[in-house]
Amino acid sequence: MKDKTSINRKSNTGAIERETKVHDKEGDIMAIATRDVVSIPPSKSIKDTAKVMMEHEFRRLPITDPGSGKLLGIVTVMDILDFFGGGKKFNIIEKKYEDNFLAAINEPVKEIMTRDLITLSSKASIGETIETMLANQLGAIPLTDADGKLAGIVTERDIALSLAGVAGKETVQDFMSTKVFTTTPGTPLEGACKIMVRNGLRRIPIVGGEADISKAAKKLLGILTSTDVIRFLNAKELFDNLNSNLATDVLKTIVSEIMVEDPVTVEPTMTVGELCELFAERNIGGVPVVKNDKVMGIITERDILNAVKRY
Repeated sequence: MKDKTSINRKSNTGAIERETKVHDKEGDIMAIATRDVVSIPPSKSIKDTAKVMMEHEFRRLPITDPGSGKLLGIVTVMDILDFFGGGKKFNIIEKKYEDNFLAAINEPVKEIMTRDLITLSSKASIGETIETMLANQLGAIPLTDADGKLAGIVTERDIALSLAGVAGKETVQDFMSTKVFTTTPGTPLEGACKIMVRNGLRRIPIVGGEADISKAAKKLLGILTSTDVIRFLNAKELFDNLNSNLATDVLKTIVSEIMVEDPVTVEPTMTVGELCELFAERNIGGVPVVKNDKVMGIITERDILNAVKRY
């Protein structure tokens, strides 16, 4: 018999009582938000949280009280990257468990979740949501009802995909980030995680492969995303092949063993509308911008919000 407390699913797909009062109506954000929200209790282990993320292809999970359904926090793939070696949360492994990786991953997720959440009411508008996400550099916002219970969640991807085929003719080069953090295939996983966590990056291009250093710095070989790292750390093969329980041994794995080779790329002249369609088709949230085999920039769902916030 399954443990019914391991995953909580809040569904609002049933009949909704239609109210005549304007203040009781849902905001238009609910038209694109996910209502059937998968959440987990604060007692769930970090290891099992990563499994849920990979099973559902989520980058974040709300943490709710299993009794009341009230929102307590949220955990993201970046929190897990931080925990596995990218930032301050690695102290749980390094100090509390003296580098014992296998022991630390059974720690409850409440130890690494974000508690001070920015939320919006389910009555919020799309415009208000976009402004809030951009102002606070958020990848998602939980939506709550009048009782503080989780009513839905909206992500950068939800907004970007809703604009596929609708967004204007502005081009990728108008909104891409030209300051691109990269690393090389021989970089240890620990180093890559630190670059990503410290700079708030969910993906990092892998470059190199040229004798000329000036060219090698821009030639794209692959890409590493936060999801790739979690998938690697969640793989059964990883645990089967561990020679010890030490986190430091896991973190010595080099990037070339995990990265995605031949990643999806776009040219600077692609329109934002076409980019939204590509994100929807390939189920991705960011791509390197390449011209003549060289990385010119990177564009993500957050950049799309900047491009289309007037819609």
